[in-house]
Amino acid sequence: MERISTNMPNDDVQYYLRRKEQGIASIQAKIANQTRIRELADDPLAASHAVRYSSYLTRLERFETNTQRAREHYKHVDDHMGQANDILQRLRELAVQGANGIYTAEDNRAMAVEVNELVKELGTIANATSPDGSYIFAGDKSFTAPFRIVEGTVNGLDGPAPVEFEYRGAGAHRRTEITDRTYADLDIAGGHAFWAERMQAISSFDASTYQVQENAAIFIDGVEIQLHVGDNVRTIAAKINDSAAPVKAYIDRDTQGLALEGLDAHLITLEDAEGSQVLRDLGLIRGNSLQGAPNWDPSAQISGGSIFEVAIGLRDALLRGDSAYVGGQGLGGMDQALANVNARRAVVGSRQERVESTWSRLNREIQDVNETLSREAGLDLASAAMEFGMMDMSHKAALQTAARILPQTLLDFLR
Repeated sequence: MERISTNMPNDDVQYYLRRKEQGIASIQAKIANQTRIRELADDPLAASHAVRYSSYLTRLERFETNTQRAREHYKHVDDHMGQANDILQRLRELAVQGANGIYTAEDNRAMAVEVNELVKELGTIANATSPDGSYIFAGDKSFTAPFRIVEGTVNGLDGPAPVEFEYRGAGAHRRTEITDRTYADLDIAGGHAFWAERMQAISSFDASTYQVQENAAIFIDGVEIQLHVGDNVRTIAAKINDSAAPVKAYIDRDTQGLALEGLDAHLITLEDAEGSQVLRDLGLIRGNSLQGAPNWDPSAQISGGSIFEVAIGLRDALLRGDSAYVGGQGLGGMDQALANVNARRAVVGSRQERVESTWSRLNREIQDVNETLSREAGLDLASAAMEFGMMDMSHKAALQTAARILPQTLLDFLR
C-alpha cells in the first residue's frame, strides 16, 4: 500500500508564513527604535556612516556637559570673588578714613573691630564650597579647606581673632576638555585669588660655587624644570626664567644666593622632585610641604603677603593708632589686593566667555549632527506604518488562504 504524506504543502505554507511574520517583526522593531537600520545588511554604507555620526555625537554631548559644568563653576568663582571685592572696597574706605589721624582711640578701635569682622568674612569666602561640596579656591585639593585660620588673642579686641591664614590648597591645575584635545582651565587657586603683593624669596646661602651633582628636577608653581649635572646657580636661574613659571630668578648681590620674585601677586610654590634636593641645597626650602605651600628655610628672606596679612596689619595698626602705617602700607596693600582680585576676576570672565561661546557652538553642532544622523538612519514613520499595514493584511490573507487550501490530515478524519 502506497503512503501519501501531506507534510510538503504544510511545510511550504509554514515557511512562507514565518517569513511574513519575520518581516512584520522587523518593521515593528524599526518603528519602536525609530531607525531603518537594525542590521548592517539593511544598508551597509548608511550603517557605517551612522556609526561614525553616533560616535561623534556622543563626544559632542560629553563636551557639552563639560562646558556646562565649567560655566557653572566659573559663575560660583566670580560670585565669591565679587563678594571679596566688595569687602576689600570697604576695607580700603576704612584705611582712608583711619589714615586721617583725627579720630580718637575709641573711634580707631571701632574701625578695627569692623576690619576684624570683615577679615573673618574674607576667610569664609576663601574657604567657600560649591554645591557639590568641593572647595572653590583649593585648586587640585578640591576637598581640602584652602586656608587654615589660626586665631589668637589680640589686644584691644574681645575674644579670639584671626592672627594668621595658612594656605593648604594646591595649584590650579584642573582642566576640562571642551573640544577634541582642547582644554579649559577651571580653577583660580586661593594662593592666587587672595594674594596682595608680589612675593620675593631670597636665599642666604652663598651659591657662587654651587653645582648640581646629578640630574634632577624642581617644580616652581607646578612647572617642572629639568636640571643636569654641572649646572651652576646662574644656569639654574636662566632655566627658571626660560620656563613657563610666573617668576623671575636672579642672583642676589648681597647673599650671592638664588632669589625668586613673582611676576604677579601670588603665592610662590617650590618643590624638589622625588630624589632631588636642589632647592634644599640652595637654602630656599627645608623640605617638601604636604600642604601646597613651600616649607621655607628659616634663613631665607620671604616677603609679599596675602590679602589676609594686609588686612590683619591694617586692623592692628588701627588698634595702635598708627595712622602713618594705615595710610601707607595699609592703604597701599588694599590697593594691591583690589588690583589682584580684579585681575583674577578678569581671567575668570575671559574663561567664562570662552566656554559660553564653545557651549553655544556645541549645541548648534549637536543639532546639525542629529539631523545628519536622522537622514542616514532615521525612519519615515508614515511609510513604515503603511508598509506595516500592508504586511499585516497580506499575512492575514495568507492565513485564511492556507486554511482553505491545505489538504485534510488524518486528524481531521479522527474527529
